Formats: sequence, C-alpha cells, structure tokens
Amino acid sequence: MAFECTKEYIEDIKSLISNKQSAHLTSKLKILHFADLAELMNQLLAIESVYLIKILDTHKTSEALAELNEDTREQILQKLSAKEIAEELEELDTDDAADIVNELSDEKAKRVIDQIEDEDHVEHIIELLSYEENTAGAFMAKELVMVNENWGVPQCLQEIRNQAKNITRVHSIYVVDDKGILKGRLSLKDLMISPSSYNISQVYIPKVDYVTVATEVEDVARLMQKYDLEAIPVVGNQLELLGRITIDDIVDFIKEEADKDYQLAAGISKDVEADDSILELTKARLPWLVLGLFGGLCSVYIMKGFEHALEQFPVLFFFTPLIAAMAGNVGVQSSAIIVQGLANGHLKGSAWSRLLKEVGLSLINGLTLGILVILFGFIVGQNHWVSLTIAISLLLVNIVASLVGTFIPIILHKRGIDPAIATGPFITTSNDIFGIFLFFHISKWILGF
Repeated sequence: MAFECTKEYIEDIKSLISNKQSAHLTSKLKILHFADLAELMNQLLAIESVYLIKILDTHKTSEALAELNEDTREQILQKLSAKEIAEELEELDTDDAADIVNELSDEKAKRVIDQIEDEDHVEHIIELLSYEENTAGAFMAKELVMVNENWGVPQCLQEIRNQAKNITRVHSIYVVDDKGILKGRLSLKDLMISPSSYNISQVYIPKVDYVTVATEVEDVARLMQKYDLEAIPVVGNQLELLGRITIDDIVDFIKEEADKDYQLAAGISKDVEADDSILELTKARLPWLVLGLFGGLCSVYIMKGFEHALEQFPVLFFFTPLIAAMAGNVGVQSSAIIVQGLANGHLKGSAWSRLLKEVGLSLINGLTLGILVILFGFIVGQNHWVSLTIAISLLLVNIVASLVGTFIPIILHKRGIDPAIATGPFITTSNDIFGIFLFFHISKWILGF
C-alpha cells in the first residue's frame, strides 16, 4: 500500500519528536522509503527534520535530503554543522552530493568538503562543480561500472563485483581501452555465457550512444527519450569515459523544466511555489501584470481614437472584447504548438512552408468563425454590414494572431530566450492590441465613419 502522509501521521511524528522518543521514532520510520521520508520532512519544521536526521540511518536520511524541496533543504542545511552535512554527502552519489554543495555558501561549502574523508569522493564533487550549469558534465554522476577491453572474462567478473559494491544500481557496463577511451558496452548475458579464455575485446558491443560533458541536458534528455535509454555515458573531448547520466535524473530535469515553462506560460517570471513569501511571489508575478496593464492602456487609447465611431455604431463596443479574446486565444494556440515542437525537436520545414501553413489554417478557422457570426447576426436581426465587419475582422485577426503566435517563439528560441515565455501574457497582450487595432480600422473601411 502506498504511503500517505496524513495530517494525523504528521501530528503523531511531531509529538514523538517533541517528547524526544528517538527509539519509537526509529522503529516507526525505519520502514519508510527515503522518498516517503522526504515527503514527511517537507511537512515538518526544519528543527524537527534535523532531529530525525540525527537519529536515523545516514544512508536513508542522505537520500531523503537529496529528494527534499530546495527551500526545505536550505533551511535544514543551515541548522546542520559542516561535519554533519559531510557525513550525509559521503552516502550520496556524486551528482546528488555536488547539487547539495552547490546550494551552500562558498565558505560553508569549503568547510563541508574539508570534512569529507573519502578523497576520491571529494575530487569527483569538485570536478562536477567545475562544469557549466545544465550541461552533461554538471549533471553526470561519477559512479559507474567500467571494464578494460584487455581483461579476461574471470578478471572482468571480479572487477564488476568490486565496483558494484559502491553503486546503487548498475544500469550498464562500459568498456574502455588502456587510456580510458570509451570503446563500447558489455552485455551481462554475453559475459556470463562467454568462455573463460575469452578477452572482453571478443565480447563487448562496440556501438554505444554517448554525450560529451558540454552537451546541453535538454539534448541529453531528447537522446535518451529517442532511444529509450536507462543510462548514457558521458565522455570528454578525447572520448575518455568520465561518468554517466541515468533516466531518473533526466525525469527530474524534465519535470523541473515543465514546471518552469508552465509558470512562464502563466506569466510568472521566476521559479516560485505557493508557500514562498509574498515578496517573492510579487516579484515573480508583477512584471507581467505591468505588461498587461500597459497593453490594456494601449487598447484604451486605440478605442479612444475611434470615439466618434462608437457614437455612430455603439454596437461595436460590445464586440470589442470578443475580438480581443479571439486574438489572444488564437495566438496562444499557435505559440503553444510551436513551443512544444521546439522543446521536442520536432519542428521541421522552412519558415516559408510554416508561413503558408499558418495562413491556410487561419483562413479556414477565420472563415468558419466569420460565417458563424453572420448567422448569429441574421438570427438576432443585427445590421448586415456590422455582421460583415465583425466577420472580416475575425478572419484577419486570426491570420495576424497566428503569425505572431508562430514566429515570436521561433525568434525568441533563435536568440537563446526560452520560447515558453511567448505562450502567456506576452502573446495575449500583443494580440489584443493588434486585434482591436484591426477591428476598428476594418470597421472604418466598411461602415464609412
């Protein structure tokens, strides 16, 4: 049965912590998976979580520490000494350990690293911290199983046993030469059925997908998704094997990117959560609200310029929200499809072919909506010229909004700006302005005011 972190369960744990019932807590929590422990600690006060960390098995608490929300982990790390943090990091894979060290201040990070006894672990953490953020080098873990192509089968089996002791899960076995250059991968089945007299050079599979330390994590994710890989090796400039990235890390990255893109699409410029302070939430949300305000003011002044037209045809005023809403909706639809295509690497074809496709699609949608407006006007007895004005406006607004929604994300992407920003208030506000501008100028042309 799945673990449920109920209110009653949390209160029970809090009570045990308050009464210092360490033995009871240890017995109660030892059956929890580290991810469940992290879920519980996210609901506790930092001082309560620190108490659990000090009484529970370090192997479990270290994994839970890596799973915590960043804000919760930051509060807990502030209350742990450098020695206590170092003990937790020694239990973690190098990629998770490096991530936690990266969240510490420079001074505390140095003190923590000085307290780690395993020199190889320290060396690996420092190496990972040296790579640029969001690259395969910064994302990889150093823990892997690596065998030499010149080893015999018996020696290889013994080496695999020795190396596997320090690895949580063996996804793949990689083969290198005497210089550490990646040569291929080894099937455990092929190894087990091979004669003892064989060398690994006679057994391994030379074809292996890999990425370099400079490869962007988005490209790593795309490659692993395409070939259904559970892990992928990371190599240096000379193809020397340096580490590996596993699918669980990629899933976490994809989730973080999806959350960020969702917030950008909603007009939230920073990565925030519901529990963040009012100041942080305001800083994340206010910029786009200001943009929307200026966009609305522009629309007001466009309408003000046609004040006399509204006096002659007041019915136009009531259709203004319709035009603005349709422009925003069409733009968001177009940009959402383009952003998704850019993210998945599925956006193919030239700009001209995409232009023609969007114009064609807009004509079909615009004509359909225009016909519906004319039918609506006929049913309610509306002036035919007014209905025609609204219908033509919807047609042209569809075309313009589609083009804006299509090409703005592409332009942003080429300039290195996250195109997800184009699926929210940016597109909606700009298309509102374009829509109202077109509506009143078409009305002037048809109705002759």
